[in-house]
Amino acid sequence: MRMYDIIAKKRDGGTLTQEEIAFAVNGFAAGSIPDYQMSALMMAVYLRGMTATETAQLTAAMAYSGDMVDLSGIGGVKADKHSTGGVGDKTTLVAGPIVAACGVKVAKMSGRGLGHTGGTLDKIEAIPGCSVSLTQEAFFRQVNDIGIAVIGQTGNLAPADKKMYALRDVTATVSCIPLIASSIMSKKLASGADCILLDVKTGNGAFMKTLEDSIALAKAMVDIGEHNGRRTAALITDMDTPLGRNIGNSLEVIEAVETLRGKGPADLTEVCLSLASGMLWLAGRGGAAACRAMAEDALRSGAALAKLRAMVAAQGGDPAVIDDPSGFPAAAYEHDVVCMQDGWLYATDTEKIGIAAVLLGAGRETKESVIDPAAGIRLLKKAGDPVKKGDVLARLYAGDAAKFAAAEEKFHSALTFAARRPQLPALVLARVDKDGVTRF
Repeated sequence: MRMYDIIAKKRDGGTLTQEEIAFAVNGFAAGSIPDYQMSALMMAVYLRGMTATETAQLTAAMAYSGDMVDLSGIGGVKADKHSTGGVGDKTTLVAGPIVAACGVKVAKMSGRGLGHTGGTLDKIEAIPGCSVSLTQEAFFRQVNDIGIAVIGQTGNLAPADKKMYALRDVTATVSCIPLIASSIMSKKLASGADCILLDVKTGNGAFMKTLEDSIALAKAMVDIGEHNGRRTAALITDMDTPLGRNIGNSLEVIEAVETLRGKGPADLTEVCLSLASGMLWLAGRGGAAACRAMAEDALRSGAALAKLRAMVAAQGGDPAVIDDPSGFPAAAYEHDVVCMQDGWLYATDTEKIGIAAVLLGAGRETKESVIDPAAGIRLLKKAGDPVKKGDVLARLYAGDAAKFAAAEEKFHSALTFAARRPQLPALVLARVDKDGVTRF
């Protein structure tokens, strides 16, 4: 078998066999196939596409290129959730404890933020003392005892994906649905969960800007999961507006705690309940209505908040800050962004708001950037709110007051005002599962 022939076959629109895909992926991971040939194959995939079966086989080959986590040492059904990334997206800290409180195990490996999107690990590490590095023994014990643990990726998960993504980034092949789907799902398959709920963000603050593209990506990922024996579904959720009102690591943990107390923003609460219900449904806890009622009860009773508190304590964090968020270190400086006109806040460019938070120190511009956990933005007005000249639109937080000018300029550039109230999209726009697409 030759890589040349595999490239030519896909270039000409052919369908690759499982053996051909495995040969290419394994050879590239091992170093026997050079970068230029894998680049050529990925460009052929970009231009010619892949069938659902090809994409599932590509994902499996990428997953099996490294360690496959065996979660059989954890009793019961293990559910996972993955977000494609957004601004203010702290849903794991709310939906995960809700699901655990309902008796489904959440053994989650998360990632860090890069660019305008935040990372769950960075939020957890903003909790004083909390660690995201556990041994496998400690990880299994915590999930068995408490029902939930959220840690960084361990071992050598999907090394082929890391090498392939680095090439995609410099060969203009990032925005290709089979390659995006296989990249995300290879790590999910390697992480070992029984069922996977995907939160596919759509809108100007998301990787996928349109609903149709988001549905296409969701369908590809659901097909991959089901083809590889994992119960998989996706919700398409809005990211034309930041989720909740707090952006930045400590600020988002505080807002997640407020939500678990039943006092969080309506949009964040609704999205988290929808995600938790979906995870419970995938885990076989009942029909959609029963799972929604179960999730609401876990939130209302305080059982979900107790799970977050227990998780923080087990991972070395100070559970006192869950009861009293004033224990989080405060930013050295704060600055108000003031409205210059009357009317309605008509729309926001969510990606620009995320970039403004990065400029304050809340995110990474490169992998080497150091995050300030106290930096960020609190939105006092959101799209759909009436505004008057002089209103405070947002409060910025930073460890260096010199950062406010650039962040405020970027924030202002993200806002559109009008004389009329906007028509905002639904928070959850569609569900994708093995039976098809349901639009809301």
